[in-house]
Amino acid sequence: MQCLIRENNLTRKTVLSLNEQLEGIRDSFTFIVPELILTSALLLILTAGLIDNTRNILFNVITLVAAICSMIGVILGGFEPSIDLFNALLQREGFGSFLILLVDASVALTCLMSLSESGKAHRSEYYALVISIGLGSHLLLMSSNLMMVFLSLEVISISSYILAGYSFNKPGSEGSLKYFLFGSIASAIMLYGFSLLYGFTGTLDFTSTLFFEKLVNVQSPLLLIAGFMGLCGFLFKTAAVPMHPWAPDVYEAAPLPVIAYVSTGPKVAAVGVLTKFLLSMHLFGQGQIDWQALIAVVAILTITVGNLSALWQNDPKRMMAYSSIAQSGFLFVGIAAFIPQGLQFMLFYAAVYLLMNFSVFVYLMYFERQGVYGMTSHTGVGKTLIWASAGLTIALVALAGLPPTAGFTAKLLIFSSLWEAYQATDKVLLLWLLVFGLLNTVISLFFYLRIPYYAFIRAGESIAVRKKAGFENLLGFILVVLIVGLFFVPGLLMGLINRINFVL
Repeated sequence: MQCLIRENNLTRKTVLSLNEQLEGIRDSFTFIVPELILTSALLLILTAGLIDNTRNILFNVITLVAAICSMIGVILGGFEPSIDLFNALLQREGFGSFLILLVDASVALTCLMSLSESGKAHRSEYYALVISIGLGSHLLLMSSNLMMVFLSLEVISISSYILAGYSFNKPGSEGSLKYFLFGSIASAIMLYGFSLLYGFTGTLDFTSTLFFEKLVNVQSPLLLIAGFMGLCGFLFKTAAVPMHPWAPDVYEAAPLPVIAYVSTGPKVAAVGVLTKFLLSMHLFGQGQIDWQALIAVVAILTITVGNLSALWQNDPKRMMAYSSIAQSGFLFVGIAAFIPQGLQFMLFYAAVYLLMNFSVFVYLMYFERQGVYGMTSHTGVGKTLIWASAGLTIALVALAGLPPTAGFTAKLLIFSSLWEAYQATDKVLLLWLLVFGLLNTVISLFFYLRIPYYAFIRAGESIAVRKKAGFENLLGFILVVLIVGLFFVPGLLMGLINRINFVL
């Protein structure tokens, strides 16, 4: 991939007339067909909900079709270099378009997980919020303006706060409130950081040459504070240290489809815009502050805190919360390399992570329907529900990074890019990140393999109530096949990623 800086409209000698600006806005609509599809589906669901908001299947199908059509629109639009939209508020480029595909895939998988939720209240609002998060993620990945980044994050966050309480019980309300309070603080800190960056540069377009030229000459230590405050919003959305404490309570109390969605779609969107933001702040190695070292430290802390905390969990959902924190750290490893291969392999890891995380939550939902909830409740389940237990085991093995799963391939690729970056720069911190990453991969085995241990090895009678196989079992099986298939044929995904030119 090529890292390029695009020319900004603000640096041109000619000032666009009002007619030219209006024509630019009009022409921009041609490139936002996926976003228009999601917006239309959102309005349709809200309108239909005024008549009857309990028709789960109808709203589910509308959302699923919209997500699939959006993916088709992104693919037909291609993964070409950057195109400025709406007078440089947004830009369509290959790197963001690939992650938008992952966001739409997470919307579709959330719909499939929610098929069995018929009979519950406020279904139109539920799917409207799911689409809102997807639409906000689209806009976030297309943002090239700090204010647009903030507004997109708020669209995602506010919808997520409401969805987190959709279990309509006391723990759900408490988790949603904690999510809201923590998110509000993170947003305020991030906004203040953005305001400082605007004061330094005189522009909100963080991908412009003007932003680059102004920032490269800043000598004030206040720049480090401004940049780190700006990072807070991204770290919050990815549940990275030190903005992670909200995750366990939210994961424990929220409905499983919501947890699966919030832990994947918005996360990959935040990682995508974080990558662009860090490259801008890093000034391609010409800045006074070593942002590579900063993100490496955040990655080390995030991986370590996530894995060590997961060791003590007895609730599978809380364990997956800390797993999600650790996985954010592994995504940051690809960014910390600050080389094109690292960004490519980070995209591969993000795609595989989506498959792994959804497969685990799909199987956890299936087991809950069989009366299996806690970690120890899986005792003996491997003898009575063998196929579901085997599928869950493969998904957990993939998260741990063991063969023969794509999780092993993903970790191998990002660690190889980190080693290549270390050889090129001789930065000891990158070597420490590699060491901590490998050690934490070993540590993660102790909690990822606890459920398989109870299911297949621990002596005891299963408490599972035998029911029909269920759609969740089939969906989980399909995801597991994809995870194993990408281990043997990773080129199917890497071939697409290698065609992407990353343009900043």
